[in-house]
Amino acid sequence: MRDEQGLRRAARLLTDAPDVTLLAHVNPDADALGSAVALGIALQRRGATVRVSFGHPAEVPESLRGLDPTGIVVPVEDVPAVPPLLVALDAGSVDRLGVLGDRVAATAAAGGEVIVLDHHVSNTRFGTINVVDDQAEATAVIVLRVLDELGAKVDEPIARCLYAGLATDTRCFRIATGGTYATAARLVEAGVDPDATLRPLLDTHPFGWMGMLATVLGGAGLEPDSAQGLGFVHAAVRAADAEGLRGEDVDSVIDILRTTREAEVAAVFKETGPSTWTVSLRATSRLDVGAVAESLGGGGHRLASGVTLRCGLEEAVDQVRSALESAPPVN
Repeated sequence: MRDEQGLRRAARLLTDAPDVTLLAHVNPDADALGSAVALGIALQRRGATVRVSFGHPAEVPESLRGLDPTGIVVPVEDVPAVPPLLVALDAGSVDRLGVLGDRVAATAAAGGEVIVLDHHVSNTRFGTINVVDDQAEATAVIVLRVLDELGAKVDEPIARCLYAGLATDTRCFRIATGGTYATAARLVEAGVDPDATLRPLLDTHPFGWMGMLATVLGGAGLEPDSAQGLGFVHAAVRAADAEGLRGEDVDSVIDILRTTREAEVAAVFKETGPSTWTVSLRATSRLDVGAVAESLGGGGHRLASGVTLRCGLEEAVDQVRSALESAPPVN
């Protein structure tokens, strides 16, 4: 639901702020980083000192580097311990900020403001101002509303960042309304080249990705009777499988696995440490995997979510399988 009052409060704070820190969630995607950079560029043009960062990894993922034309992204060590004004983007909880999550409490304790801009239904409202709209297609849409409230010019560098977030979070406009297409049209009219923007994000992988994909998909399992009889397909990416590949290459596996016709729910279990599996969950249309992830300590959207489980692979699959049996339907 749109929060016009919160939006106006956030814009008022940002209008005259001399120093702003914008944080994307760990392992940022195009929506998180694009939203942060777009807003950061606009604020920088207004004369503010601006920095964008995220808790992990140490560098901007290769596929996202084209979204930072001005070099506004800084490493963790360049983020002030107590930012005077903090903006968290596309992060449903403090935990999603990783090692930078402590800046939230530090800013609030010092009397500063923490603005949360997000569209996750599971958002915990951890800011002093929370602009959360779980009906928004992407956080980029909320940032565009903030920019309009600020009266900021949305030109090509800003529009490219927002378009990247909007396109990727809507699965290239498969989950869209007329308003989604109107927003996209506005961004394209601002100068965005859709193919040049999306190709590095979605259609570019090293040759080694092919071998990883063959190994992982070759070991995938289909359980037609799981997920309340709607079908559950799952695959595991072990650390050895992903060696030498980028995080975004591994993350793309779920987009292939989810095409399984016989399964409502797809899950990719990525080995990220000893007995640690980061699980990406996707549903076609009927089961709320956001609620499933939340029940296991994660979160996300109704049809796309994630969680980290600390156990063996077999137990991790069992936990997800069990949680799917009580998953609510998508409203």
